[in-house]
Amino acid sequence: MQVNLLRLIACLFLSALVAACATVEPPPAYPQVAQAAVETQAKNGVVERIRADIAWLSDDAREGRETGTEAYRQAADYVAARMAGLGLKPGANGRWMQEVPFVSASPVVDVAALSITSPDGDLRQLESLTDFVLYPSVAEDAFSIMQAPMVFVGYGVHAPAFGYDDYEGVDVAGKVVVYFYGAPDIFDTESRAHFNSSSLKAKEASDRGAIGTLTLATAASEKRTPWERRTANPHYTSLTWLWPDGRADTSGPNIKGRAVLHPSQSELVFDGAAHSYDEVRAAADGEGDPTGSFDLAVKVSMSGAMKRENISSPNVVGLIPGADPKLKNEYVILTAHLDHVGVNHGLIDKGEDGINNGAMDNATGVATMLEAAQRFMAEGAPKRSVLILAVTAEEKGLLGADYFAHFPTIGRGEMVANVNLDMPVMLHEFTDVIAFGAERSSIGPIMKAALEETGIGLSPDPIPELGVFTRSDHYRFVEQGVPSIFLWTGFDNGGEEKFWDFYKNHYHKPSDDISQPILYDELARFAEINYIIARAIADAPEKPVWNEGDFFGDLFSK
Repeated sequence: MQVNLLRLIACLFLSALVAACATVEPPPAYPQVAQAAVETQAKNGVVERIRADIAWLSDDAREGRETGTEAYRQAADYVAARMAGLGLKPGANGRWMQEVPFVSASPVVDVAALSITSPDGDLRQLESLTDFVLYPSVAEDAFSIMQAPMVFVGYGVHAPAFGYDDYEGVDVAGKVVVYFYGAPDIFDTESRAHFNSSSLKAKEASDRGAIGTLTLATAASEKRTPWERRTANPHYTSLTWLWPDGRADTSGPNIKGRAVLHPSQSELVFDGAAHSYDEVRAAADGEGDPTGSFDLAVKVSMSGAMKRENISSPNVVGLIPGADPKLKNEYVILTAHLDHVGVNHGLIDKGEDGINNGAMDNATGVATMLEAAQRFMAEGAPKRSVLILAVTAEEKGLLGADYFAHFPTIGRGEMVANVNLDMPVMLHEFTDVIAFGAERSSIGPIMKAALEETGIGLSPDPIPELGVFTRSDHYRFVEQGVPSIFLWTGFDNGGEEKFWDFYKNHYHKPSDDISQPILYDELARFAEINYIIARAIADAPEKPVWNEGDFFGDLFSK
């Protein structure tokens, strides 16, 4: 009787949902998806709803929610139906979906080539995936760099505000620049993450006329990303979004191709140079004195090709209109990425599980964001408007968030803050959090008040080598001058062991599924903290502002 009653309620709810949606856009393409969302909405209690959302989004049927796939679009329809069930309004100009135009590109693996020519003219042809990994630009079908001179530029960092410049005294125009992963330790954690960004490094090289980049490993980068992981998916798919005129958005438009060199081959690059590979590697690992930048004596040739096609994939946007006549055109944006990394066909071919379900990355974040939205609707309209934004293509370079940050669906409104939820690894009873970005703006005191209210401690970033600050969607809002906060659970109370076990054994792997011992009641607490912060921002008399003299505020404020 109870089950039949639930089905009746769900069917009535679904009919009402479809009727309501029909006034703003066509009914969902997948009615069974909307039905699943309605059944989740009917769950009693936050824990049950979070569990149901995660289970549905990370089910094998979602095929890893890769951007551009039908399985991802089903996940988007589910989230839109959940938003509708909560009472949100469509937030993308009367629709639930903001379609993001992309160019998708996969490397033609068997044509990738890289060779080094010594000062004596000897040619050393390297083996793809064994000696190097090549990343052609997604903006072109093919590229070729022939016998280009090379320049070593340390970490490839240009930071005049900190009195540091790896490009000082060298000319890289028409050349391939060589640099190490990472950034020097002169920066604070979040600034270091910014300068460690591969897209920023490509932009800096491109701005100076370089035509290619070659990246070398450090001890830290080898530990973080072993070569086996770097080469595990040679048929990877790259994406970038398209401008209205059809241009592909790239961080370094002059960079034709990028390569990563295996450490065993790196000494070839320094043949005949002023300093040896051992010297520069020791400096990069913090075990020797910096050598400065210098011209190299060898030349490099590299070539590759991409199979490209235009696709689209949606961000899902729900709106909670603000109630204050003066503040309703200011928007607080809550984000969580809906996509994951899809299917590992190599494992499938071996008869193994190859579906990367993405339960922790990032079904947990989407579920907690939806629960925060539920709290907003239950407790009355905030003063400022709030957008609940499930973004696509985070795993491809924060692209869905970047597109939205460039083309926000808020008319003449203003984005005043971003609260981001990404991969809360909820495998322990957390007692502390890391608050990326919070203390750079007036969001800091709001965050501290929320933690005091909930009895949670605040810890510094324990893993600065991962550069987390630039690796999640909030950073695309920071780049548009929007103060942002991104909470992660901390390492106290057993969190460190649980995090590293997840990162080493489950991150971006098929085992990141619902079978993990996820603590749903802890996710409910995490949703509570994020809601309190978002609500306080939305109701505050003044919008968030960057702290005076803050590096990111000064760099990106419009």
